[in-house]
Amino acid sequence: MPKSKGNGHDVRDLALAENGRKRIEWADRQMPVLRIIRERFAKELPLKGQRLGACLHITCETANLLRALKAGGAEVFCCASNPLSTQDDVAAALVAEYDIPAYAIHDEDRDTYYSHLRAVIQRHPTITMDDGADLVSMLHTEFLAQATEVRASMEETTTGVIRLRAMSQDGALKIPVVAVNDAQTKHLFDNRYGTGQSTMDGVIRATGVLIAGSIVVVAGYGWCGRGIASRARGLGADVIVTEVDPVRALEAAMDGLRVMPMVEAAKVGDIFITATGDRSVLNPSHFSLMKDGAILCNSGHFDVEIDIAYLNDSAKQINRNVTNHVDGYLLGNGHTLYILGQGRLVNLACAEGHPAQVMDMSFATQALAARWTATIDPLPIAVHNVPQAIDDEVASLKLAAMGIKIDVLSAEQKKYLTSWETGT
Repeated sequence: MPKSKGNGHDVRDLALAENGRKRIEWADRQMPVLRIIRERFAKELPLKGQRLGACLHITCETANLLRALKAGGAEVFCCASNPLSTQDDVAAALVAEYDIPAYAIHDEDRDTYYSHLRAVIQRHPTITMDDGADLVSMLHTEFLAQATEVRASMEETTTGVIRLRAMSQDGALKIPVVAVNDAQTKHLFDNRYGTGQSTMDGVIRATGVLIAGSIVVVAGYGWCGRGIASRARGLGADVIVTEVDPVRALEAAMDGLRVMPMVEAAKVGDIFITATGDRSVLNPSHFSLMKDGAILCNSGHFDVEIDIAYLNDSAKQINRNVTNHVDGYLLGNGHTLYILGQGRLVNLACAEGHPAQVMDMSFATQALAARWTATIDPLPIAVHNVPQAIDDEVASLKLAAMGIKIDVLSAEQKKYLTSWETGT
């Protein structure tokens, strides 16, 4: 299909918009908390006068976040945070159905990807949203003079928050950042339950393999790794966890999982899933030990967790698209390794990302964090946590949407918990 490119967008084809609108509306049905916030925003207009530039996965769930932000009075525009996660019909619908400029094309090349980042920054956002800190990184390099225009940025990934805290520690950070990823309503649910389900969905869609009886190696036991390991085990897999953090390794062992170094796991694993945020987690020292037919994929952030560059350079033969989103690499020892989604996020490259019900909480937290930064005195330049009140508001709205009620402390109980005079 030809690209549709204009002053306010760069998408695959605007003719896809109708289908994109249907998918966005379907996701909206599964996102009651964000819907409530959108309705409130439309009445209160807390973002009026703000220009909000978002670098996020362009999916139907993200579209509903952008709709809420626009309802709040902001001028909203967006680009993709991952070339393989873009849903072209959603990008078209953002432009044609919701008047939200979008710069996103599925499987766009590197140059196009960065040109889209520039297009967003060149609109002079006052608030940004990031998924991996690419937008903020470009702001701090090519567009540093614009940093003073940015009131705050929201970051929703573990990897991005790590990068931004490092920038802050080095004195390189020039804007306030809100670590949305660290909010409880994000990492406890999105990272664990969302990543767990969508990762296994991506593996199964791409390969069709039976998980039951397979040996699944999960690299990293943070919240994403916990979720992946839990879902793999629930499907009947024998799960091995590899870790560098002794506390997390101990937790995995006490959760009933096998724990060992990757160099040992490489010899026995059938499916390898990285979820660390670090580079070269699976590297040449492991490839040579793996079984013929081993499946490798990444559910961390960037496509550096598996050393794809080495495989591209050293493989005797590369068979692209053995089946959809699966590449086969024939090694010198005669074994073939199968890489899913080019080593990018398997849940988005090979499936459709997290369920809308989980993103409902994450994006509600994003929206309320944006409201917070727009309606308070300017934040100091630092990485800030999401206020507990926002977490509590989102969780309460989600419980209500699920029809769940909880107990409330009595005045006597509150006093007991906050006083020291009463003894045992």
